[in-house]
Amino acid sequence: MKIKIKNALISVTDKTNLKEILVLLKKFKIDIISSGGTYKKIKQLGYSSTELSKYTNFPEMLEGRVKTLHPKIHAGILNKRNNKLHRKQMNNHGYKNIDLVIVNFYEFEKILKGKEKIDDVIENIDIGGPSMVRGAAKNFKNVTVISSIHNYKDLVLELSKNAGFTTLDFRKRMAEFAFSETAFYDAIISNYFNNLSKNKFPNKKIIFGKKLEDLRYGENPHQEGALYSTVNNSNVKQFSGKKLSYNNYNDLLSAINISKSLPKNKGTVIVKHGNPCGVSVTKNKINSYKNALKCDPVSAFGGIVSCNFKINKLLAVELSKNFLEIVVGKGFEKAAINILKRKKNLRIIDSSNLNKSDNESIISNFSSLLIQTTDNKIIQKRNLKVVSKKKPNKSMMNNLIFAFNVCKYVKSNAIVLTRDFCTIGIGSGQSSRLDSCNIAIEKMNRFKLFDEYSDICAASDAFFPFVDGIEKLALSGVKAIIQPSGSVRDREIINFADKLGIVLVFSDTRHFKH
Repeated sequence: MKIKIKNALISVTDKTNLKEILVLLKKFKIDIISSGGTYKKIKQLGYSSTELSKYTNFPEMLEGRVKTLHPKIHAGILNKRNNKLHRKQMNNHGYKNIDLVIVNFYEFEKILKGKEKIDDVIENIDIGGPSMVRGAAKNFKNVTVISSIHNYKDLVLELSKNAGFTTLDFRKRMAEFAFSETAFYDAIISNYFNNLSKNKFPNKKIIFGKKLEDLRYGENPHQEGALYSTVNNSNVKQFSGKKLSYNNYNDLLSAINISKSLPKNKGTVIVKHGNPCGVSVTKNKINSYKNALKCDPVSAFGGIVSCNFKINKLLAVELSKNFLEIVVGKGFEKAAINILKRKKNLRIIDSSNLNKSDNESIISNFSSLLIQTTDNKIIQKRNLKVVSKKKPNKSMMNNLIFAFNVCKYVKSNAIVLTRDFCTIGIGSGQSSRLDSCNIAIEKMNRFKLFDEYSDICAASDAFFPFVDGIEKLALSGVKAIIQPSGSVRDREIINFADKLGIVLVFSDTRHFKH
């Protein structure tokens, strides 16, 4: 069913591209009602409209809190055009139908960036705007609602194609969009107040995000996927290469998260299937990458390299020698981009504007959501206790801390072997901690990344329940081990470490990652 647009109400905070709408409304002789700043803008652009307070014959009051909340407005939006009672009541009051509602909201999300005082924040909670949008969306059989500037082109096309009319399909589609807009807006406000009161787990949890892009496919080609973000500044910039898939993004975000946790301008991580397969921290950029690659060059094939520094020309040459899916840097030299672009399918990603999320992680399991705060604790010396008779020197202690901080990003059960701030063996994702030990040791031995004089350090994401893991690591050449405390066999583990003559350090934190 097509409906002729005769009267339009426009009340917008974001006045971008307003002219393209006004041109069309004038063409089809559509009368405009507008409020405050919108009225002034329309006049400034050289078009005419009726000011809302004049239309309602009621002044704005309470410092603008009450202006569109008027029966003449909401009756004009909500009445059913084919309902005799509605028509009679509208006629009795002398009210007109409002056929088109163009409204966007106070920029609540934007004002939060400035960390304004709560009173200022509250004044940017829009009441009238969402009320009109919800009313128009509810009455989509009779009213067209445009709740975002992103839908202006859709409206222009619809009115142009139908000579000033809108179709039911279009009105329904715009209503669907509008309800998402109001829900998203309310979710941001809800989230703000929950954060204000430090209520991390309210009785009703609202998960919201803005779609950044549709993905090539989901985890597998027969699955669909899309990327959403809960924050505004989460964008990454892609310079070249194929479009990213679900798996690409999963690995990409994991890689960026790890590299950003490393000391600034020194850290490189290589990720494959969500797991780090090489991590290195050193000032020399090329060595930072090469050392990370040495840990497991086999797994690194087709992986993602993420550096927390600007990638230069020389490093780009090194990166080009291997097959990689994605290269991430905190900026790129122009020459580096040109070199990397020679690999047609290689994705080049600038992560400079992507901030680590310190809020929460979410896992969906059918109709259930598991939500927790993120494991963003960086272990420092004050969190540790040396429990063995043998004590670590400064270098060894720092390597233990490095190993343990890497360990939290490795799927459980996790074992990480390090030397000189570089991983030399990683065992991940095993049901048995002993199996993870075997994998880490096997990789270390396979790639021959140690010598008999090395101070090899090992980290375990959770405590060793038995001495077999400790024994296995010690026999492989490990000189120091860090693990969480908390086992009923802690004393047995300590005694065994002393028997072997190795350093044992307990942490007050566990780092499971399932």
